[in-house]
Amino acid sequence: MIDRETSASSPMDDEKPPSANERFKSRSGNLLMMGVVAAAAAHYALFAFFPTLKADVIDFTAEEIESVELPPEVRVPPPPEQIARPATPRVAAAALDEDITIARTDFESNPIENLPPPPTGARPSDVPSYIPRDVEPRLLNADDLIEMAKQRFPKGLRQAGIRGRVGVFFFVSAEGVVTKAVVQESCGYEQLDNVALEVAKAGKFEPAMIRDRPVGVWIVMPIDFTKT
Repeated sequence: MIDRETSASSPMDDEKPPSANERFKSRSGNLLMMGVVAAAAAHYALFAFFPTLKADVIDFTAEEIESVELPPEVRVPPPPEQIARPATPRVAAAALDEDITIARTDFESNPIENLPPPPTGARPSDVPSYIPRDVEPRLLNADDLIEMAKQRFPKGLRQAGIRGRVGVFFFVSAEGVVTKAVVQESCGYEQLDNVALEVAKAGKFEPAMIRDRPVGVWIVMPIDFTKT
Protein backbone atom coordinates (compact mmCIF):
# COMPACT_ATOMS: atom_id res chain seq x y z
CA MET A 1 0.00 0.00 0.00
CA ILE A 2 1.41 3.26 -1.08
CA ASP A 3 1.59 6.14 1.35
CA ARG A 4 -0.09 9.18 -0.11
CA GLU A 5 2.02 11.55 1.81
CA THR A 6 5.12 10.08 0.45
CA SER A 7 3.87 9.58 -3.06
CA ALA A 8 2.38 13.04 -3.59
CA SER A 9 4.93 15.57 -4.84
CA SER A 10 5.31 18.91 -3.00
CA PRO A 11 4.68 22.07 -5.01
CA MET A 12 7.91 23.61 -3.67
CA ASP A 13 9.79 20.78 -5.19
CA ASP A 14 8.51 21.73 -8.68
CA GLU A 15 9.77 25.44 -8.53
CA LYS A 16 13.22 25.98 -10.06
CA PRO A 17 15.58 28.65 -8.70
CA PRO A 18 15.82 31.87 -10.90
CA SER A 19 18.60 31.94 -13.50
CA ALA A 20 21.38 34.54 -13.65
CA ASN A 21 19.71 36.23 -16.63
CA GLU A 22 16.43 36.57 -14.72
CA ARG A 23 18.26 37.95 -11.73
CA PHE A 24 20.12 40.49 -13.98
CA LYS A 25 16.82 41.61 -15.57
CA SER A 26 15.16 42.20 -12.26
CA ARG A 27 18.21 44.02 -10.93
CA SER A 28 18.78 46.13 -14.07
CA GLY A 29 15.25 47.46 -13.98
CA ASN A 30 15.85 48.87 -10.56
CA LEU A 31 19.18 50.33 -11.62
CA LEU A 32 17.62 51.96 -14.68
CA MET A 33 14.95 53.59 -12.59
CA MET A 34 17.53 54.92 -10.16
CA GLY A 35 19.66 56.32 -13.05
CA VAL A 36 16.67 58.15 -14.54
CA VAL A 37 15.87 59.71 -11.19
CA ALA A 38 19.52 60.76 -10.68
CA ALA A 39 19.75 62.30 -14.16
CA ALA A 40 16.57 64.27 -13.63
CA ALA A 41 17.86 65.55 -10.31
CA ALA A 42 21.22 66.56 -11.88
CA HIS A 43 19.54 68.47 -14.73
CA TYR A 44 17.26 70.24 -12.32
CA ALA A 45 20.18 71.27 -10.16
CA LEU A 46 22.13 72.42 -13.25
CA PHE A 47 19.37 74.73 -14.43
CA ALA A 48 18.47 75.86 -10.90
CA PHE A 49 21.93 76.77 -9.58
CA PHE A 50 23.97 77.58 -12.75
CA PRO A 51 24.72 81.34 -13.06
CA THR A 52 22.65 83.29 -15.53
CA LEU A 53 24.41 83.95 -18.86
CA LYS A 54 24.12 87.37 -20.44
CA ALA A 55 25.11 88.24 -24.00
CA ASP A 56 27.48 91.16 -24.48
CA VAL A 57 26.27 94.18 -26.37
CA ILE A 58 27.85 94.18 -29.81
CA ASP A 59 28.36 97.60 -31.39
CA PHE A 60 28.19 97.48 -35.16
CA THR A 61 29.14 101.13 -35.70
CA ALA A 62 32.37 101.49 -37.75
CA GLU A 63 35.08 104.05 -37.08
CA GLU A 64 35.47 106.85 -39.55
CA ILE A 65 38.26 106.23 -42.04
CA GLU A 66 40.81 109.03 -42.20
CA SER A 67 42.69 109.83 -45.39
CA VAL A 68 46.46 109.68 -45.12
CA GLU A 69 48.77 111.54 -47.47
CA LEU A 70 51.31 109.22 -49.03
CA PRO A 71 54.97 110.25 -48.90
CA PRO A 72 56.46 111.51 -52.16
CA GLU A 73 57.53 108.82 -54.57
CA VAL A 74 61.17 107.94 -54.29
CA ARG A 75 62.75 107.25 -57.62
CA VAL A 76 65.36 104.57 -57.48
CA PRO A 77 68.28 105.45 -59.77
CA PRO A 78 68.97 102.99 -62.54
CA PRO A 79 71.76 100.52 -62.00
CA PRO A 80 75.18 101.62 -63.20
CA GLU A 81 76.11 100.74 -66.73
CA GLN A 82 78.27 97.75 -67.27
CA ILE A 83 81.94 98.59 -67.30
CA ALA A 84 83.27 98.37 -70.82
CA ARG A 85 85.80 95.68 -71.36
CA PRO A 86 89.29 96.89 -72.24
CA ALA A 87 89.99 97.11 -75.92
CA THR A 88 91.85 94.24 -77.47
CA PRO A 89 95.33 95.35 -78.53
CA ARG A 90 95.71 95.45 -82.30
CA VAL A 91 98.98 94.82 -84.02
CA ALA A 92 99.74 97.30 -86.78
CA ALA A 93 99.71 95.74 -90.22
CA ALA A 94 102.52 97.97 -91.48
CA ALA A 95 105.98 97.50 -90.05
CA LEU A 96 107.33 100.63 -88.38
CA ASP A 97 110.88 101.68 -89.02
CA GLU A 98 112.82 101.98 -85.81
CA ASP A 99 114.01 105.49 -86.57
CA ILE A 100 113.06 106.88 -83.20
CA THR A 101 113.66 105.23 -79.86
CA ILE A 102 112.50 106.47 -76.50
CA ALA A 103 114.81 105.51 -73.71
CA ARG A 104 113.76 104.10 -70.38
CA THR A 105 112.61 106.47 -67.64
CA ASP A 106 113.90 104.62 -64.57
CA PHE A 107 116.50 105.94 -62.15
CA GLU A 108 119.27 103.75 -63.57
CA SER A 109 118.98 105.32 -67.01
CA ASN A 110 118.21 108.79 -65.63
CA PRO A 111 120.01 109.38 -62.34
CA ILE A 112 118.59 111.97 -59.99
CA GLU A 113 121.88 113.83 -60.00
CA ASN A 114 121.08 115.08 -63.52
CA LEU A 115 118.24 117.19 -62.14
CA PRO A 116 119.30 120.49 -60.59
CA PRO A 117 117.72 121.66 -57.33
CA PRO A 118 114.81 124.09 -57.74
CA PRO A 119 115.58 127.76 -57.33
CA THR A 120 114.37 129.58 -54.24
CA GLY A 121 110.71 130.64 -54.49
CA ALA A 122 110.02 128.79 -57.74
CA ARG A 123 107.11 126.40 -58.19
CA PRO A 124 108.02 122.74 -58.83
CA SER A 125 106.54 122.91 -62.32
CA ASP A 126 108.44 126.06 -63.33
CA VAL A 127 111.90 124.63 -63.80
CA PRO A 128 113.23 121.06 -63.95
CA SER A 129 113.92 119.81 -60.43
CA TYR A 130 113.64 116.61 -58.47
CA ILE A 131 110.26 116.08 -56.78
CA PRO A 132 110.02 113.19 -54.29
CA ARG A 133 107.73 110.28 -55.26
CA ASP A 134 107.26 106.65 -54.37
CA VAL A 135 106.19 105.41 -57.82
CA GLU A 136 107.63 106.67 -61.09
CA PRO A 137 105.29 107.79 -63.91
CA ARG A 138 104.75 105.25 -66.70
CA LEU A 139 104.50 106.17 -70.39
CA LEU A 140 101.29 104.87 -72.00
CA ASN A 141 101.55 105.88 -75.67
CA ALA A 142 105.15 105.14 -76.63
CA ASP A 143 104.13 103.74 -80.04
CA ASP A 144 102.19 106.91 -80.85
CA LEU A 145 105.18 109.08 -79.97
CA ILE A 146 107.49 106.98 -82.13
CA GLU A 147 105.12 107.30 -85.09
CA MET A 148 104.73 111.05 -84.48
CA ALA A 149 108.49 111.61 -84.39
CA LYS A 150 108.88 109.57 -87.56
CA GLN A 151 106.29 111.62 -89.43
CA ARG A 152 107.74 114.96 -88.25
CA PHE A 153 111.38 114.05 -88.90
CA PRO A 154 112.56 116.88 -91.17
CA LYS A 155 112.85 115.45 -94.68
CA GLY A 156 115.98 117.41 -95.49
CA LEU A 157 117.80 116.11 -92.43
CA ARG A 158 116.67 112.56 -93.14
CA GLN A 159 117.92 112.68 -96.71
CA ALA A 160 121.21 114.17 -95.49
CA GLY A 161 121.64 111.23 -93.13
CA ILE A 162 121.54 113.38 -89.99
CA ARG A 163 121.08 111.55 -86.71
CA GLY A 164 121.20 112.66 -83.11
CA ARG A 165 119.85 112.34 -79.58
CA VAL A 166 117.86 115.03 -77.78
CA GLY A 167 117.57 114.91 -73.99
CA VAL A 168 114.21 116.33 -72.88
CA PHE A 169 112.87 117.29 -69.46
CA PHE A 170 109.17 116.32 -69.11
CA PHE A 171 106.90 117.71 -66.41
CA VAL A 172 104.20 115.06 -65.96
CA SER A 173 101.29 116.52 -64.00
CA ALA A 174 99.23 114.69 -61.41
CA GLU A 175 96.72 113.97 -64.20
CA GLY A 176 99.37 112.22 -66.30
CA VAL A 177 99.61 115.03 -68.89
CA VAL A 178 102.87 116.64 -70.03
CA THR A 179 102.40 120.33 -69.32
CA LYS A 180 105.95 121.48 -70.00
CA ALA A 181 108.96 120.16 -71.92
CA VAL A 182 112.46 121.63 -71.91
CA VAL A 183 115.51 120.56 -73.88
CA GLN A 184 118.09 119.19 -71.48
CA GLU A 185 120.75 118.32 -74.05
CA SER A 186 120.59 119.43 -77.68
CA CYS A 187 121.61 117.14 -80.53
CA GLY A 188 123.09 120.14 -82.36
CA TYR A 189 120.17 120.61 -84.75
CA GLU A 190 117.44 123.02 -83.72
CA GLN A 191 114.88 121.36 -86.00
CA LEU A 192 115.34 118.00 -84.25
CA ASP A 193 115.20 119.73 -80.87
CA ASN A 194 111.82 121.27 -81.78
CA VAL A 195 110.46 117.91 -82.99
CA ALA A 196 111.57 116.30 -79.74
CA LEU A 197 109.69 118.96 -77.73
CA GLU A 198 106.53 118.38 -79.79
CA VAL A 199 106.78 114.67 -79.26
CA ALA A 200 107.33 115.14 -75.53
CA LYS A 201 104.23 117.30 -75.09
CA ALA A 202 102.08 114.57 -76.72
CA GLY A 203 103.07 112.01 -74.10
CA LYS A 204 100.46 110.44 -71.84
CA PHE A 205 101.48 108.89 -68.54
CA GLU A 206 100.22 107.16 -65.50
CA PRO A 207 101.11 109.83 -62.92
CA ALA A 208 103.74 109.40 -60.27
CA MET A 209 102.49 108.48 -56.80
CA ILE A 210 103.54 109.48 -53.33
CA ARG A 211 101.72 107.79 -50.46
CA ASP A 212 98.86 106.68 -52.76
CA ARG A 213 98.42 110.24 -54.04
CA PRO A 214 99.24 111.35 -57.61
CA VAL A 215 101.88 114.05 -57.85
CA GLY A 216 103.43 116.03 -60.69
CA VAL A 217 107.12 115.33 -61.30
CA TRP A 218 109.95 116.10 -63.71
CA ILE A 219 111.54 113.24 -65.60
CA VAL A 220 114.35 113.03 -68.16
CA MET A 221 113.79 111.14 -71.38
CA PRO A 222 116.24 111.03 -74.30
CA ILE A 223 114.77 110.79 -77.80
CA ASP A 224 117.02 109.25 -80.43
CA PHE A 225 116.83 110.18 -84.12
CA THR A 226 118.55 107.62 -86.33
CA LYS A 227 118.52 107.15 -90.09
CA THR A 228 117.21 104.01 -91.73
